[in-house]
Amino acid sequence: MPIPGKFSMTLPILVLLGDGKDHEAHQIVAHLAQHFNLSEAEKNELIPGGAQTKLARTARWAKKELTDAGLAEHVGWGTCRITEHGHQVLNQKPNTIDKALLDQYKATDSLVEADPPDRTPEDDVRAAYNTIRSYLAQEILEMVMRCSSSFFERLVLDVLVGMGYGGSKEEASEAVGRAGDEGIDGTISEDRLGLEMIYVQAKRWKGNVGRPEIQKFAGALAGRKAGKGVFITRALC
Repeated sequence: MPIPGKFSMTLPILVLLGDGKDHEAHQIVAHLAQHFNLSEAEKNELIPGGAQTKLARTARWAKKELTDAGLAEHVGWGTCRITEHGHQVLNQKPNTIDKALLDQYKATDSLVEADPPDRTPEDDVRAAYNTIRSYLAQEILEMVMRCSSSFFERLVLDVLVGMGYGGSKEEASEAVGRAGDEGIDGTISEDRLGLEMIYVQAKRWKGNVGRPEIQKFAGALAGRKAGKGVFITRALC
């Protein structure tokens, strides 16, 4: 069977969230696969480009419909829970949660901006682009949050070299030291000539990064005799 559309997934997702617990993206995908009795081939079918399965991508858009309508809310990267409005909808025991029902809740949410009556097709294209771009950024951050320490180190080096620091990836890898599972810590050259050194700190904090960590980083610049610094984290600053 083809992968169900996003409005076919909204009710099963909300039913799962109905237990009041926080649910991560992979739990939602597993629940949908079981709910629709999907085969292994169907669960593993990829979108064009092969970056993600069709099931996971459609589930993500279905979850967005629920959060946009205020029936669910994000409580962390890739994690969501049901809201009071969501419980109200479940108590009505609907056969489906379609666009018409979701639009009713969007219309009563003062935080949701209604489309202007004179909206043009160009406005629709621009809005769709911004929505996809925003969701892609969130998707990338969620992937980074789940990545291994070795992947995180390679990602940091790719970013630094892509920004023009450290020369080649091999040179940057030798110059930047590891700091265990928490990330990397060291100095790299600002350019291929090595005329000025830059202190780099990249850590995998799980919570928000507050002022104390930034102050420590600023103080470490002097100790490293580096006039510039690059602070990279997968948490929130």
